[in-house]
This record gives sequence, C-alpha cells and structure tokens, in this order.
Amino acid sequence: MLYEGTLKPALTLKSRQYHQLLWLSQGILAVLGLVGVATAMPGELIGHGMQTTIAFVATWLFALMRPKGVIRIAPFMWVISLVLLVMVMVMGEGGNASDVKRWLDFGPIRFQPSELAKLTLIMQLGSAFARKGVNAKLWQSSLMIMATVGLVIIEPDLGTSVLIFASGILMMFAAGVRFTSISALILSLFLLALPFASSYLERNPYIVERFFGHVNTVKGQDTSQDSGYQVKQARKAMERGGLWGQGVDGRLPRLPAKDTDMIIASVAFATGFLGVAMIILAYWLVAYVGLGASEMVVSAGTFRPHLHAASIMATGAMFMIVGQAFVNLCVAIGIFPVTGVPLPMVSNGGSSQLAMGIAFGLIHSALREVRLAEGSNPEHAAAL
Repeated sequence: MLYEGTLKPALTLKSRQYHQLLWLSQGILAVLGLVGVATAMPGELIGHGMQTTIAFVATWLFALMRPKGVIRIAPFMWVISLVLLVMVMVMGEGGNASDVKRWLDFGPIRFQPSELAKLTLIMQLGSAFARKGVNAKLWQSSLMIMATVGLVIIEPDLGTSVLIFASGILMMFAAGVRFTSISALILSLFLLALPFASSYLERNPYIVERFFGHVNTVKGQDTSQDSGYQVKQARKAMERGGLWGQGVDGRLPRLPAKDTDMIIASVAFATGFLGVAMIILAYWLVAYVGLGASEMVVSAGTFRPHLHAASIMATGAMFMIVGQAFVNLCVAIGIFPVTGVPLPMVSNGGSSQLAMGIAFGLIHSALREVRLAEGSNPEHAAAL
C-alpha cells in the first residue's frame, strides 16, 4: 500500500476534496483544449487527444510517487534538461517556420527542452532545499536558476526564461529564504545583465519588433504589418464568439498560432464568454488547491524534509501552471507583448502537455503526503 495508518474522516474528506478539485480543473482545461483545437485545426485533433491522454497518465504516475522519490530523481532529470538545452544550440530547429532554435527533432519524436527545464528546475530546487537546507544553499540554488535561465535565454526564448526565473524566485520565498536576500539577488543579476542587454536585443530583433507591435496595438495604430496583427485577430475572434459562441463548425477569422499560443481565441470563438470563464475558473482552482496544500503543511507544525520539499514543489508547480496561463491570457487580450508562451493543458503541443501533466502530478503528490502527515499527527487532526 502507498500509505500506512488510518486517516480520520475529516482529514480524508478535506484531502479528497482538494484532489477532486484538481482533477476537475485539469479535466475542464483538457476538454476546452480539445474544443479549441477542433475549431482551429481539426486535422490535429487526434494527435492533440493523444498528447492530452499522455499528460493525464503522467499526472497519475507522479501523483502516486512519494516526494522522497521525486527528491531522488530530481537532480538527474535537471541535468538531463540542461544537456538537452545545450543540444538545442548545436542541432536545434525552429518552430512555426522560425529561425529561432527551440526544438529537438529525433524522427517521430519532436519536443521543446525548455518545457522540461521549467519543470525539472522546480523539482531540483525542492530537492536541494529539502536535502541541504535553505539559507546554507542560497547561492547554490541561485546558480541552478541562473544556469537554467541562461541556457533558455540563449535559444533565445525570453518569455519562457522570465517565467523560469520567476518560478525559482517564488520557490526561494516559499522555502523560507529572507526577502532581503532575494531582493539583493535580483538586483545583482539585473546589474550584471544590463551591459549585455543591448547586444542581445541587436542579435534578436524580433523581441523589439514584438514590443513595438504591442505599443502600436495599444495606441490603436495600424498593425497589419507587425506582430500586433496577431492580437488584433485574436480580439476579433473573441468578439465574434459572443456570450455562447459560434460552435466548432463556425468560420474562425484568420489567426496565427490559433491552436497554440492564441488558442484562447479559438476557444472563445467556439464557446463564447462561458468557455473563457470556465478556463479562468479552472486556473483559479489550481491556485486554490496549490496554496491550500502549502497551508496544510505549515499548519502541521512539524518540520519533515520530504514534506517541506513537497510543499515547495507544489507551490512551484502551481505557479508554473497559473503564472504561464496569466501571461498567455494577458498576451491574447493585448496587455502583454507576444511572448510565445502556450496556455497550460489547453494549447496544442506535446512538450507543454507533458510538462503540465507532471506539474499537476506534483501537486497531487504533495496533497497525498500531507494526508500521511495528518494521519500520523493526532494533535493536528484534532485541530482541523
């Protein structure tokens, strides 16, 4: 059996409710992702369905894994992700007819290593904090974050690198690192990166083009020849969706990346405001459950390294899902410049689907570990 001992009914009910809400949120996102792909690219529906199924299997497998097991495999998975990021520089390919190298292609297998790097860094930081402590390994953890972010920036993939950096900083805070230490780290990295910013933007002019395309969109200027066109078309699709949507057979306006980065527009066109509201509700449930799991760990009042790691990884996985969703949705409605960040568990793409499926599994794993701790702590059970 996975867990020993008998849990009190109240504890079992609370944990089961969190598990059920998390499965519900993932199911909502998966179903609406299938609707979006069926609307935007019907020919990709079967492939996307298989990717979604694999993601759910990954969620189930990692949900059954104890945090101790995740701690053991985290360093190996993180190193593998770094090796794959280095391989991208040598033999990587562009996606969507782009010259930017972000993909590795091995015959029938084609994936994006940066999606794996997001996930493995979360696992590795949780493992490092659990095994070595927090403040004693502050700089080692900082180097892990910088190594991962640096390799992703070189691809270049600025949007993903910012999300990875933000996830690492949030996990430091969740692990108990002092705010002053985190602030000093951020300021130091900013000052170190400043001299290289100009040359980086010169070598990657698409970043500046996307920024000014966003500015033109905000000003209401003509966007037919720049990246603002993508946001303009996404808005048009969402407006045509109305309250109830046009259905999957409706005539979707011309829209770049309509099954990947801008899939929210396809979902809105097919299901209307109701579908968008369901997606937002699903991500809110993920945030609610992720933060709830961390709160349950804190209220236990007993420090256990593997339980501490489970809490940190659940917080990081939650932010990986919700933070990326926030960026994607803000891009679609024109608040942020185009970043190329997919919508978690909704966008078409095997790399993203698998990574997000494992992220959901890490939250489930943390919840199950909390259940074990609750069952072995009568005082905590009585308090709840």
